[in-house]
Amino acid sequence: MELHVTVSGRRDLAAQIYRQLRDSIVDGRLAGGTRLPSTRDLAQQLGVSRKTTLDVFERLLAEGYLNSRRGSGTFVAETLERLPARERGHPNPQIRAATTVTEAARGAQATPWWQAEAQGGLLPRFDTRLACDFAGGVTDKSRFPFDIWRRCINDALRVQARGHGMYRDPAGEEKLRLAVSRYLAFNRAVQANWEDVIVTQGAQQALDLLARVTLAPGDVVAVEDPGYPPARDIFAALGAKVVPVPVDDEGLVVARLPKAARLVYVTPSHQFPLGMPMSLERRVALLEWAQARGALVIEDDYDCEYRFEGRSLEPLKSLDNAGLVAYVGTFSKTIFPELRVGYMVPPATFAAPLARARQIGDCHGCVLTQTALANFMLNGHFARHLRRMHQTYSQRRDTLLAHLRGPLAPWLEPVMPNTAGLHLAARLVAPLEAGAVAEAARRASIGLHPLAPFHLEAPVQSGFLFGYGAVEVERIDAALTSLATLLRAL
Repeated sequence: MELHVTVSGRRDLAAQIYRQLRDSIVDGRLAGGTRLPSTRDLAQQLGVSRKTTLDVFERLLAEGYLNSRRGSGTFVAETLERLPARERGHPNPQIRAATTVTEAARGAQATPWWQAEAQGGLLPRFDTRLACDFAGGVTDKSRFPFDIWRRCINDALRVQARGHGMYRDPAGEEKLRLAVSRYLAFNRAVQANWEDVIVTQGAQQALDLLARVTLAPGDVVAVEDPGYPPARDIFAALGAKVVPVPVDDEGLVVARLPKAARLVYVTPSHQFPLGMPMSLERRVALLEWAQARGALVIEDDYDCEYRFEGRSLEPLKSLDNAGLVAYVGTFSKTIFPELRVGYMVPPATFAAPLARARQIGDCHGCVLTQTALANFMLNGHFARHLRRMHQTYSQRRDTLLAHLRGPLAPWLEPVMPNTAGLHLAARLVAPLEAGAVAEAARRASIGLHPLAPFHLEAPVQSGFLFGYGAVEVERIDAALTSLATLLRAL
């Protein structure tokens, strides 16, 4: 067969071809079981080198979109046949979203901003008294370009000085929502108009708002186990029944989801805290499960910007044809947590209830910060900062892995081949108790954080979360050298 693929110019040819083939598979235009032309024939058809088409096919094979049968050729995987189909005649795939909004939230309408009137979790605790603290979720502010940020703030102040004193759109400033939508489309394959983006006070507020418009007291929420405690705390505080669901090396075990769940919270790109990505098979199974039950899936893409090996599967949201997934992101890991800016791209039917819930809660976020951040992103400073920090964090991760695979190997091993994020999880392989090791390490001025508190049910992983976001290479090296000496003495 001849594929309709358009190549524009001579730059990023493999990426162009990959994107079009992947979209054709996800959209159902290339049905499961379809035999594709050979890499040689496709290269001739498109006028590109065979290496280009080989790279494209290898990536699609690695991500599970294609299957190769020896002697027969390459075929579209049949896994995606189970994805909910796009509604005919509706260009917006979210036009028929899952009916998971509560009755009270469904009836609520956000008042236009120009008419509006005034209306116990485990967060990181970085101990600066220690020589080295491996707390997770902490970033390195010392490398942030504050001089550039100051200019962005000053520009935002001049804009604000010229305006009227008035309440703003609960969904956030248009300029920042535009910047976020462009960033998501380019970096995370999440296609969203700026109107689809809602700016929040960090990812935590996004989770709170989604839970408020989705859940009634007693509703069941499924969470990963081990998982992110502050998310569990939000759902429990709203009266939901939080049910832990185990994870394995492919991510959330969909077969163990409770049938009554109205909401599922997952971290598919980089499972927290263990680190594995959710396989394509599990992603499709989760969307299939949510479609059958009218459940909402919250995808927390909390540190997706930092990938150090291979290619990540694109977000669950990029497979969502039926309005099942609310995508949540944050600037806490890319800039710093004190900024308190996050965002979400919810299903279309959630937009009005979420805006109303935000308006009732705190009206809107800080306009000055949002305007400055929009300038920072649209002028290219954010992308440059990410590139610099990627190199910095990569060096710290390499140093940590070198110790775990070297001097610390008799006692600790990485839980997964962790390829992304700002932390690694390591399992205790020696007959040692994690709490006792952490206590001894603290006496040596080393902060270790056991994995046990991230679990809700047994069996509990015996090991530690090693965050390296705020720890220089030299301190990592010195602390882990000391830790090896300490473990030999226990």
